[in-house]
Amino acid sequence: MTSSSRTIAFRALAGAAGVGAVVAAAAAIRHKRATRGLTLSTEVAPNELLRTPNLRPDVTEILTDDGATLYVRAYGPVDGDPIVLSHGWTCSTEYWYPQVNALADEYRVITYDQRGHGRSTVGSLPLGPDVLADDLSEVLKATVRDDKKAVLVGHSMGGMSIMAWAGRHPDEVKKYASAVLLASTACDRLIAETTVIPLPNRFPRVPVPVGRAVLSTPVPLVSSPVMTRALQYVSMSPNASRAEVQFCENIVRDCKPRIRGGWGAALSGLDIHEALDNLDVPTTVLVGSMDRLTPPVHARKLARVLDEAGHLERLIVLPGVGHMSSVESIDEFDKEIVRLRNL
Repeated sequence: MTSSSRTIAFRALAGAAGVGAVVAAAAAIRHKRATRGLTLSTEVAPNELLRTPNLRPDVTEILTDDGATLYVRAYGPVDGDPIVLSHGWTCSTEYWYPQVNALADEYRVITYDQRGHGRSTVGSLPLGPDVLADDLSEVLKATVRDDKKAVLVGHSMGGMSIMAWAGRHPDEVKKYASAVLLASTACDRLIAETTVIPLPNRFPRVPVPVGRAVLSTPVPLVSSPVMTRALQYVSMSPNASRAEVQFCENIVRDCKPRIRGGWGAALSGLDIHEALDNLDVPTTVLVGSMDRLTPPVHARKLARVLDEAGHLERLIVLPGVGHMSSVESIDEFDKEIVRLRNL
């Protein structure tokens, strides 16, 4: 990789974490219901799963104590078993369109915009893991019925939201959750373990102050071929199609630079590893083998801690998949959600 390419990729880090990407368009995916043997959807080209869902969602707006409004969409039958999806940094509810399109005919699929993202406002509290935890708590209280428990699915910062929630609201874990899927995420050392930048041998890791400065920079993302290539390098596997890359870029560009920078700064020093002690429901950890933003070293650490506590359901490493695991490998990702839903 040339020096200029490294610079482009490094700058793109500030806007690429949590970006949605999808599996290559050439392959047709046939989704099957795990355990029940029901079809998730008819045979369909993966790009079709990126479309805006035909189902009209029930929309809820939750006003928090500090004045933020959390925008929530719920798809599918009101009495369906709930699946709550929490997206990553710089994304929005639109990130979960592949899962909504595949799962909402049978399940109650609940998505929400993280604070400051999409249609959710930012409020007055300092950004950090406590805010992620409390916002998820409010979403669960507003959307999960007393006679139901949800499978909680978190991608990247969404996984951090679930872990932070377990640490801050341990009494709610078994009340609201039947199982958890932590995908492409981490609990600490986000900058130290990233492999986004291929540094010289004398710099085996990105210096933390440099990484923190990059993550917190509120630079507007201007659409250009250079930025598109950089975003693909940072957040997707090399075989992503043009349509998939465009899908990701559209989502990321919609995130306000100030929000991206604010959350980037908050996540740069994240350390919520102690929260794993409270995640006492069956929990699957999933990661792509080519994930540069939260490399498999993070997933293995999460799995080890959960296994020692007796709560690890399984560790899944998807070969050839990047950070965008929920859409780069839709079939495997959805099968695991359904398997957890049917435990």
